[in-house]
Amino acid sequence: MPTVRATIKPNSRKGPLVELLDDGTLQLYVRAPAVEGKANKAAIELLAAHFGVAKSAVRLTGGATSRFKRFEIDD
Repeated sequence: MPTVRATIKPNSRKGPLVELLDDGTLQLYVRAPAVEGKANKAAIELLAAHFGVAKSAVRLTGGATSRFKRFEIDD
């Protein structure tokens, strides 16, 4: 199970988009607001599409209320 570090940009007009930063962190641009977990849900959907896995294979493991998050992705 690889762990992915990501920074989320909610309410982004640029999104949905995934960018790889120089330090290996993913920058996730999502249109959903950071309210009631909507941005987290959108980030999971975006990562699932990016890695070509089911949404159920992506789990948020750290940073639920932070802009900096960790996700585990099942193969």
